[in-house]
Amino acid sequence: MTTTTPNDAQQMHERMVQQIIDAGATRSDAVIAALRAVPRHQFLPHATLDEAYNPNIAVITKYADDGTHLSCASVAILVAGMLEHLDVRPGNCIMEIGAGTGFNAALLAELVAPGGAVTTIDIDEDVTEGAVAALAAAGYRDVRVVTRDGALGAEEDAPFDRLIVTVGAWDLPDAWFTQLKPGGRMVVPLRWRGQTRGVSFVRGDDGVLRSESVFLCGFVPMIGQDGERTGTIHADPAVRIHYDVDQQIDPDALTGTLTTPKKTAWSGVTIGPADPFDGIWLRTTATDPTVCRIDATTDAVRDGICTPVIPNLSPALIADTSLAYLAHRKLDTPESRYELGATGHGPRGLELAESLCDHIRAWDRDRTAQPTITAYPAASTDQNPPDGAIIEKQHIRMVVSP
Repeated sequence: MTTTTPNDAQQMHERMVQQIIDAGATRSDAVIAALRAVPRHQFLPHATLDEAYNPNIAVITKYADDGTHLSCASVAILVAGMLEHLDVRPGNCIMEIGAGTGFNAALLAELVAPGGAVTTIDIDEDVTEGAVAALAAAGYRDVRVVTRDGALGAEEDAPFDRLIVTVGAWDLPDAWFTQLKPGGRMVVPLRWRGQTRGVSFVRGDDGVLRSESVFLCGFVPMIGQDGERTGTIHADPAVRIHYDVDQQIDPDALTGTLTTPKKTAWSGVTIGPADPFDGIWLRTTATDPTVCRIDATTDAVRDGICTPVIPNLSPALIADTSLAYLAHRKLDTPESRYELGATGHGPRGLELAESLCDHIRAWDRDRTAQPTITAYPAASTDQNPPDGAIIEKQHIRMVVSP
């Protein structure tokens, strides 16, 4: 038996919206009004009100047999931030890839009114059936829900003024280019070199996507995109690396490397406990083709085999049989401070550690700077891409410029 009342839900809903505002996730009056208009708990019938209106957690709504997350209601603060970057206008025609619970589609429906249209697509029929039911119950019957591979888009409803992707994408399929209007905006959680970043792209008249902003985010991966590789470099306890198919990395060649002596370098750059430093990884992808992700289990960290600054989500540089990963050490100072550095293994371990320290220092000179991301269709004949790191994917040639 529950004693929850409609008033409880209203109060918790308003508190969630205020927490999103206080966190600075959005300053848009339109987005704030949409968040206030759509009751999130109606899209999460199996969640408690505390779960539905906690702005900082994702609510998992479907699991695979092995426990992998297949669908979820994304963190509400991130939802608001992505809508801020999408810059929706009344009358816009919008395509959403990843229907989820239908909550984001309802927010989009509020933002495009009057006169706009929302099409949301998901490959999973269970997900789309749930989204249809929730949208209808909440009064958003005009949202078009399509069961289809999102990579195909919705040609029948194109062209679109805005395109938002709410699943983690390793690639940008051709349909997303061709179905977005010139001048249209695409916001997508894009994955490269082991990390995921939200990228707000604008499509030029030449069909090229150019970023206007890049921000930290994470989403359930899109089904059917397999351009990232995973390899185990230490089996027990486990340490793995995650890298892109276009990188010259051989996990087998690294087997045993972590048992060789550690070679540590320190950058002289310090951070406090609350200081973000994810920009090191992002900026490194613009200048260093060897960067990828290292992922160490709790046991591997405990045993001192591999001790990255964030055990399961840290950048590493890899060359042949050598590697170096981002590390830190606590300083003996009155306030809590940490020095950033790198730990290397293998014949070139110290060289790679010093190189990673150079990347740390470059980030420290302007911690707020962001690279520019340019995405060309793979068949593009443009012979003058901007300077930067070229990352080859199946459907796009991506350039990350410092």
